[in-house]
Amino acid sequence: MDATIAADARGWLTAAAVNLVMSAHDDPATMQAVLGATLAVPDGQPLVWALRLLGHARATRVYGPDLMAHYCAHAAGTGTPIYLYGGRSAQALELLTKRLRERFPGLQIAGGWSPPFRPLSVEEQAQAIERIDGSGAKVVWVGTGQPKQELWMHEMRPLLAAPLLVGVGAAFDFHAGIVSQAPGWMQRNGLEWLYRLTREPKRLWRRYASQNPRFVVGFARQYLRERR
Repeated sequence: MDATIAADARGWLTAAAVNLVMSAHDDPATMQAVLGATLAVPDGQPLVWALRLLGHARATRVYGPDLMAHYCAHAAGTGTPIYLYGGRSAQALELLTKRLRERFPGLQIAGGWSPPFRPLSVEEQAQAIERIDGSGAKVVWVGTGQPKQELWMHEMRPLLAAPLLVGVGAAFDFHAGIVSQAPGWMQRNGLEWLYRLTREPKRLWRRYASQNPRFVVGFARQYLRERR
């Protein structure tokens, strides 16, 4: 991330969960967006297990909320300005901004915007570009959920001056304290989805009931093909 900023390059990163993998299989636009990322890292523990079974023995989890926290701590020391794009509401984004500044003294949050839960108009998109570019941010953290955030980053990457866009999904809710994170033992055992389901059943049950079984079946087929 620092190398991308130092080179004034243009890149984007996504911390992929099972939801994003299955969305990419279902939607060609999402597949194109994910394949166009500078870097896609395994956010979900099931993806790490899948990678290891496919021969990538050194694969490790890059958890989006941890990535965001570690980089914010780093940016507080280097003076790298960041921008926050996402959040459940303007109030939630304001709370996130407050919590990050308290947790990481010296962190430069150059700006933020919580967009509406619908496609942006041409005028709104132009305003978003103007806000982000005008802030001088070097890293834009995007927390609008998968795959919406990947589609947005893929579309906006050529239009934004910030060197790096980073999609971290639910990290905004976690760091704002709106949603609690699963205990470490549940995360290590691939049960974070179950914890989140018990906290937000109405919002998440359809996703997990549909995509988790399909991922297991799809991976089993791929694994058997690889073995043959």
